[in-house]
This record gives sequence, C-alpha cells and structure tokens, in this order.
Amino acid sequence: MRMSVRLNLPREVDSVPAVRRLLRCALTTLRVDRQAGADLEIALTEACANVVKHAAGVENFEVRLEVADDRCSIDVVDEGTGFDLGPDAGVSPAPSSERGRGLFLIRALAENVRMHSSPRTGSLIHFEKSFA
Repeated sequence: MRMSVRLNLPREVDSVPAVRRLLRCALTTLRVDRQAGADLEIALTEACANVVKHAAGVENFEVRLEVADDRCSIDVVDEGTGFDLGPDAGVSPAPSSERGRGLFLIRALAENVRMHSSPRTGSLIHFEKSFA
C-alpha cells in the first residue's frame, strides 16, 4: 500500500500539530514501527516549525508526504525569504544555545536529508526514513 498527500497549509502555529496528526494516522494505518513513526513526527514538527517561525513574507507552505510499507518521504516547501545554509547548518548546537536544534534533529532522526534555500525561490527540506 502507498499513500501520497499534498497539503497547502497556512503559515501558523496550528498547522504544525495538524500535519503531525495526519502523518501519525498514515503511519498507523500502514502499521509502521512506533519508533520510526515517532522519529518522523519529530522531524516533521521541526521542519514545519522552522517554516512557521522563519518563512517571512508568505502566508502558506506546502507539505508532501509519500508513505509506503517500506519507507516515508517528506518535503516541506515554502516560498519565503530563505535561510542561510552555511557550514553550521545541521551541526550540533552548543548546549547553552536556545536555537539551532531543528535542522540538527532532522538530520539525526531521518535519512537522505536535503535542504535547498534561496532568497527568490524559498526553501525546501526533504527527508526520508526507511522501515525495517
């Protein structure tokens, strides 16, 4: 079985738990391992929270979920101002830091993480998880 969902969501805080619940329902329906599902929920939450907080200049963002028996692929896309993908993107933040954990967590919990961002086209965060 395979599920494909494409959502256009308002860039607001309430969108984050809504898309997380949708992912949880899809993973439960396909009987995906709870730990793998929890990892994906956290990664998705971080990606969406980054958009809500940082994608200035846009009212909506898009989430694409592809869930199959053996893997899940997620894209979070916005047309905002973009973000700096400098050498520290996704690197472990200092313990005292109050920021910078989102991309680090996504890289730690998911596979095939790709990020693209530019000022005129917005940002894309792609990640996957294979299931045993």
